[in-house]
Amino acid sequence: MKPIITASECVSESAGPRPPVLLDVRWQLGGPHGRPDYEAGHIPGAVFVDLDAELAGPAGSGGRHPLPDPEEFGAVMRRAGVSRGIPVVVYDGGQGWAAARAWWLLRWTGHTDVRVLDGGLAAWQGDLETDVPTPAEGDFRPVPGALPLLDADGAAALARSGLLLDARAAERYRGDVEPIDRVGGHIPGAVSAPTSENTGDDGRFLSAPSLAARFEGLGADRAPEVGVYCGSGVSGAHEVLALAVAGIPAALYAGSWSEWSADESRPVAKGPDPQ
Repeated sequence: MKPIITASECVSESAGPRPPVLLDVRWQLGGPHGRPDYEAGHIPGAVFVDLDAELAGPAGSGGRHPLPDPEEFGAVMRRAGVSRGIPVVVYDGGQGWAAARAWWLLRWTGHTDVRVLDGGLAAWQGDLETDVPTPAEGDFRPVPGALPLLDADGAAALARSGLLLDARAAERYRGDVEPIDRVGGHIPGAVSAPTSENTGDDGRFLSAPSLAARFEGLGADRAPEVGVYCGSGVSGAHEVLALAVAGIPAALYAGSWSEWSADESRPVAKGPDPQ
């Protein structure tokens, strides 16, 4: 199954015999809360999910967006109407990062039928509604481990033995600037692969062949294993999703640079990509 869905496909499936559960995960790093935008207009039937409060645990030594407690995450998904045998479509405002985070968490915890709306709400051509739905309780019970997950030591090892992609902007990878975390730079051995290059100007993913060519150019076809990290495990999930579109499985280092850089004992590399 493709991990993304077009707006027209979503309209068709929503009108069919097995409509998907719709999750609205609008979010911006450092921006205003997404709930007011949701209440001003959302895809009919969509339930709002708060990335900071419901798709992440409390910030701390594990990073700015550590993984949520699986049982708490499961309760959030059940309240949103998510069930194991029912498809789920996730969307955000168009950037795709937040939707990808929800996609990754659901896939990691065992849901097998989850897709991201390609292009997000900006790609939606249908009507919007302001009514806040109250869906029937779902039955989804998380079983973590369905997708590969890296910790800091695993990411360091993968940078030596395989391909570890850094999904942040190139200037943060190089250490030219660091607007958020303690120090700039990257995990030694990681390769720069900005998330922004996964999509076109319209926010939609490049074609599967184009994405495959991009990642093969970065060494994915020669690596025994591929991993991804970013600043806090959000845009990195988008890169894992892009790799999935390309047919390349990849692990996510969820703690990412916010966890790595908080530990002063861990090495920091700076400068341009060695490739």
